[in-house]
Amino acid sequence: MLNTSRSGLYYRPKLPTKDEVLKDQILYVLSDNPAYGHKRIALALGIGKKRARRVMHNFGIKPFKRGVRFKKRRDERRPEAVFNNEIKEACPIAPNITYVGDFTYIKYRGQFIYVATYMDLFTREIVGLSVSNRHTKDLVLNALLSALETTGYKLPKVIHTDQGSEYNCRPYIKFVSYLGISISMSKKASPWENGYQESFYSNFKLELGLEFDRFNSIGELVEGIYQQINYHNTKRIHTSLRMPPAIFKQRYLEKYLEYRS
Repeated sequence: MLNTSRSGLYYRPKLPTKDEVLKDQILYVLSDNPAYGHKRIALALGIGKKRARRVMHNFGIKPFKRGVRFKKRRDERRPEAVFNNEIKEACPIAPNITYVGDFTYIKYRGQFIYVATYMDLFTREIVGLSVSNRHTKDLVLNALLSALETTGYKLPKVIHTDQGSEYNCRPYIKFVSYLGISISMSKKASPWENGYQESFYSNFKLELGLEFDRFNSIGELVEGIYQQINYHNTKRIHTSLRMPPAIFKQRYLEKYLEYRS
């Protein structure tokens, strides 16, 4: 009477079952990476980003932590720096060519803790880190020394920062110039010219957790900062690289050694 086959009456579509399985896999990825969106989840599971987005939408799944933009205090009264933006159209093709540096602050129980970092622009790896309760030249210089130690004192060709007084002071400029490294700076009030670090700090604070007072002491907070940097370097998938920075760097070095041999 219905002009259909007997087997058709018993057919159950497989897609809902597959989506249920994928939902559990997505939730498992989010348990370890609470700020992942559908693109990083797709990379982590080796599936298409459209499929990940569809399943997340169907089951109402969202990142457990959502981004918040933080404004950095800037002194617009300072004169323009004499250094130009040397990385505007640059494209590093190997590690230890271009570093980008910046610092941010974390408000913890009525005081500020400052974090300065240097990122290798090729690998997106945080190679230098310094934490202090003061934002002075020593904060950024210690981060630079940390970067040199991490890379075995392989000097980059260019270091790019904004025009903050910490980077525009004589001791910093003298030290970087003494090392033979070119200094590059963004234009005043142009944070997008150092967007790599701006984006990093937005995600860094989000994934560290916005309730910083949950740490029982400054020591615990500092430990959390270092753990978050390690997570960024070794586990967090970078969408441009499609893998964590440390893995990207390791694969590059393996291919480079293979080519040289």
